[in-house]
Amino acid sequence: MTVSVVLFTSDLRVHDHPPLRAALRSAPEVVPLFVRDPAVDRAGFAAPNRLAFLADCLTDLDAALRERGGRLVVRHGDTVAEVCSVVRETDADEVHLAAGHSAFAHDRERRLRNALEADGRRLYVHDGVGTVVPPGEITPAGSDHFAVFTPYHRRWAQRPLRAPLTAPRGVSVPDSVGSEDIPARTAVRSVAEGLAVGGEREGRRRLGSWLSRRADAYEAAHDDLAQDATSRLSPYLHFGAVSPGEAVYRASARGGTGAEAFVRQLCWRDFHHQVLDARPAASWADYRPRHDRWRQGERADADLRAWKEGRTGYPVVDAAMRQLTHEGWMHNRGRLIAASFLTKTLYIDWREGARHFLDLLVDADVANNQLNWQWVAGTGTDTRPNRVLNPVLQARRYDPDGDYIRRWVPELADLKTPFVHEPWRLTGLERAAGDYPDPIVTLAEGLERFRHARGRE
Repeated sequence: MTVSVVLFTSDLRVHDHPPLRAALRSAPEVVPLFVRDPAVDRAGFAAPNRLAFLADCLTDLDAALRERGGRLVVRHGDTVAEVCSVVRETDADEVHLAAGHSAFAHDRERRLRNALEADGRRLYVHDGVGTVVPPGEITPAGSDHFAVFTPYHRRWAQRPLRAPLTAPRGVSVPDSVGSEDIPARTAVRSVAEGLAVGGEREGRRRLGSWLSRRADAYEAAHDDLAQDATSRLSPYLHFGAVSPGEAVYRASARGGTGAEAFVRQLCWRDFHHQVLDARPAASWADYRPRHDRWRQGERADADLRAWKEGRTGYPVVDAAMRQLTHEGWMHNRGRLIAASFLTKTLYIDWREGARHFLDLLVDADVANNQLNWQWVAGTGTDTRPNRVLNPVLQARRYDPDGDYIRRWVPELADLKTPFVHEPWRLTGLERAAGDYPDPIVTLAEGLERFRHARGRE
């Protein structure tokens, strides 16, 4: 065998990349291939923020391969057709691919395997690339997946860690293989003003800097909205520019309570992937139906618009939504508060919120976006499905001085605590000077409506 192909999807890196390593072992020449598939656009995954970040990642991946004597080959079209075309052009016998866990990924893998085998070629699918522990590798007795996080985490944490693979020293690509131009970030319109720079180089820099400088404070500060003490690695993990296995390995080697708390968050990521892998329909169907009759009509539509625009009258909710618009990213505590407000206080279908997040979040993948939304809505794996997060209490606890609110809601920048958390407590004359809306619903009204809808009168 003289040529093998490695198909990159959501694993845009050269470090700790088992498919790339396997392809290099099997043949002296390798085609590193990425296919820009229109089906991704039709499925709603190709939102502007992610397209811009993807362009950064592909540019960086090509640069890393060129440093090693290779290059990235980019094609446009149906993934199966384009892979088969490259295979025929190079007479490659093998294609290597990282396992995916969505219904879309499963279908792509099935079609690709069938097409290659019909032509006498082989597809090798590699686990442990996009997750630390592959879905289905640990299961409870009598089920194909864990539906509760704590017992999953207990088993997950007992798994021995695989040492990360180093980046290859050299990659030789056949000269004859043609490639389209790599898409440029500047060609993407409607990108969030504060969107982070993508790519493996930046992701590894952030991981190293965060582990050395901020990891120790993570357990105590990761929910603090104003401190923003999270790693901000989620976009790089989503695109595979950073290996989740390597992140866990390096954090575990560092040790300490902060690193342990960070590793636990990465376990949540694996947990959701194994749920989706076993129940692909959970991407849009209730994992645990609650027989909700979500609000619809003009009033609900107006409330949904106010939520999207950060004009609900609840400062911490609005701050989170405005951060999303500006950065294409949102603090995790802000995500929980904003999602609870939409689904529990406004009683609007979680799918509306999930769709908006998919439109804007650079890190929005199906497993973590949809299943986190279901967790908050009470239709997912939360063992307390009817819990409601009070946005005022959440703001007092996680933004006690109001700095996060003032940063993202400039209308309230001059208010002192406690009015920054509850601006409706100001007199009419004091409020008239600003341009901040009244609450679109009282918390008591929202809570009563939700309890009645869920049958908890």
